[in-house]
Amino acid sequence: MTLHGDAKSPSDLAEVEAHHSANPDLDEKTRLSNLKADAIDAENVEHNMGVLEAVRAYPMASMWAFIMSCTIIMESYCVFLIGSFIALPAFANDYGIWSEEKQKLVIAPSWQSALQVTGPIGAIIGVCIAGPITSRIGYRWATILGLMLLNAFIFVFYYAKSLPVMLVAQLLEGVPWGIFIANSPAYCSEIVPLALRAPATQMLQMFWAIGAIIVNGVTYYYNTRLDDAAYRIPIALQWMFPTPLAILLFLAPESPWWLVRKGRLEEAKRAVRRLGRKSVVQNIDESVAMMRRTIELEKTEKEPNHLELFRGTDLYRTLIVCGVYAAQNLTGNLIANQAVYFFEQAGMSVNTAFALGLITSALQTIFVMLSWILTTYLGRRTIYVWGSAINTVLLVALGIAASFGVSTSASLAQASLGLIVSVLFTLGPAPASWVIIGETSAIRLRPLTTGIGRGCYYLVNIPCIFLSSYMLNPTGANLGGKCGYVWGGTGLFCLVVAFFYLPEMKGRSYREIDIMFKRKIPARQWKKTVIDVNDDE
Repeated sequence: MTLHGDAKSPSDLAEVEAHHSANPDLDEKTRLSNLKADAIDAENVEHNMGVLEAVRAYPMASMWAFIMSCTIIMESYCVFLIGSFIALPAFANDYGIWSEEKQKLVIAPSWQSALQVTGPIGAIIGVCIAGPITSRIGYRWATILGLMLLNAFIFVFYYAKSLPVMLVAQLLEGVPWGIFIANSPAYCSEIVPLALRAPATQMLQMFWAIGAIIVNGVTYYYNTRLDDAAYRIPIALQWMFPTPLAILLFLAPESPWWLVRKGRLEEAKRAVRRLGRKSVVQNIDESVAMMRRTIELEKTEKEPNHLELFRGTDLYRTLIVCGVYAAQNLTGNLIANQAVYFFEQAGMSVNTAFALGLITSALQTIFVMLSWILTTYLGRRTIYVWGSAINTVLLVALGIAASFGVSTSASLAQASLGLIVSVLFTLGPAPASWVIIGETSAIRLRPLTTGIGRGCYYLVNIPCIFLSSYMLNPTGANLGGKCGYVWGGTGLFCLVVAFFYLPEMKGRSYREIDIMFKRKIPARQWKKTVIDVNDDE
């Protein structure tokens, strides 16, 4: 059966086969020409597709991106859980030291920092192994492996009876976190069409906020209890997530881009078929052709390795991913992660601090949803740069508010600004950074790039946690809101770097992004640069 024209007789077919055998170069040129034509058709369809149209055409892609994003809840949950434990009276009663200034038991600054950095240290291990594992077995199986490991490591945390054992538990739990955070933005950006890349990857920030809501709700409920159930029950609740998610991801399709990279074209077609409606099925060949065209721009016989991330134009792409990840620690994120403790040190009562933490997390979720609209229509660079600028101003304002001495008004001003900084961070820099991370790396190096980028995040995060804990703790620097001066200074540095080196990738296909990096187009020129649909270099 043929796709075009009338059926040919055996003699006609023999003549065609003889012609192809005599002209193999012509046959290959025809194949490549057809492949390119299909790829161009698919890319034009994606460029012309609006957000709502893309959701209707690829509802299952949106659902599987949603499910993969849920893995971020677990890292968020545990990060905020440890931050909440520091302010939890029952935890301080069991593991704290006496503070003459506060006239109560508090967790020593060294242990505060240690408890919060061991998870990121474990995550560094996780992100380093995530790239090679994912490149070999795929996003689904690598993530399922991480979920099963987390199930086991929660036991260590739950049964820990001392702070040193809790440190070990946090270190172990950090390993699967690294796998989740490396794979999620890459998988989400690969399974959805161009119009949905921003909302799909920004869901990661939303689920980060949802993890915080769950933690703050649970710890708010238990903060008045003075027995160890106040912190053991929140630890046990971590078991809600891994097994159901592992089952769902077992049923999910693999990324068709990963399958095409592996040469498994029929499986890639089946994956595309599972991601879209029946009306999209007729364009499956074109979609896979578009993937093949883009991947062949990066064609090499070698397996991807970490050294490639630091060569040629891939170095610039790696630096963007690493810089955007690292900047999350320097533009207000740590105030958001330690919101409850910050509110308490700003002069709020324990109960009020936990209530404000819960309100902050709820508002963050709403603002992330608003950021879907802003980033989709205004662009990644625009939202990231302007959001960073506003955050820098607010952080300096927080420092100024804390400089007016101790009073009810000063405390309220600090708490209000701390809440605003935490919430606006999730409207601008935070969600935009996930889109940038998902789009910037080369297709074949994506699992490695997102892993190394997140590793850079943790390398910056660890010393910042020590610094943040020291600045806020009453037995340390006891700066309270004056820490806004410090984070305002680092935020300004990140803003300047982003202004000069962060390109705008809104509305660009992965082929166009590859070409623009190879042409070394200056970051501020990307928005007005036109790439012809026929260009391959």
